[in-house]
Amino acid sequence: MLLLDLLLILCLIALFIIIPFLQYQQSNYRKETNFSFLKVYLDKGLLGEYFTYKILQKIPGNHKTVVNAYLPNKRGGTTEIDLVFIHETGVYVIESKNYSGWIFGKENDRNWCQMLPNKPKSYFYNPVKQNQTHINALKKEFPSIIDKNIISLIVFSNRCQLKKVSVDIENVRIIKRDQLGGLLKRFNAKSPKILNHESICNIYSKLKEFTNVSQEDKKKHIEHVSQYK
Repeated sequence: MLLLDLLLILCLIALFIIIPFLQYQQSNYRKETNFSFLKVYLDKGLLGEYFTYKILQKIPGNHKTVVNAYLPNKRGGTTEIDLVFIHETGVYVIESKNYSGWIFGKENDRNWCQMLPNKPKSYFYNPVKQNQTHINALKKEFPSIIDKNIISLIVFSNRCQLKKVSVDIENVRIIKRDQLGGLLKRFNAKSPKILNHESICNIYSKLKEFTNVSQEDKKKHIEHVSQYK
């Protein structure tokens, strides 16, 4: 029995630690961010981004993805975009929300609500408005990209339930992570190709410059954002 127990423990270690570690080490997300395995797996926000990034890499068509771009905003600080998926059918600006529980919110509300079992309600800034700020900053840097070619995606964790979430804005989608692949494939099937390989690479290269941010600048960004919460 002891031998069987030991084998079971080793199998569980391989399943939940070694295999995910090896997969992460070989991932493009690690190459893009230089984040360590532990940093990502111990931070639920980064982990959500990583899971979303993996889905994006499987989408057909010509594309590139930028992670954690810090663009200047009109307040003199920066705004951080979680993921920008630059695809031949358009530019998809993604706000990743790796939340659990019940989620409530409307497009015009300032704050949305999260409810967890046996815990008080918690509130977070409307992610639709948050992502629109990201898009405004992106448009300032890339004025050639027209509005209809920019899609705002708010991607929640599969662990949550979108109970009463209503958004009727064109080119905005509120989804759970397991819906992302299907949504993008439908966009891919019905949308014309508007960006060629050169355009995708040019946007990627310029946007990539905004990811080279020091820890001090990241700290300033967090302090700046906290002033407006």
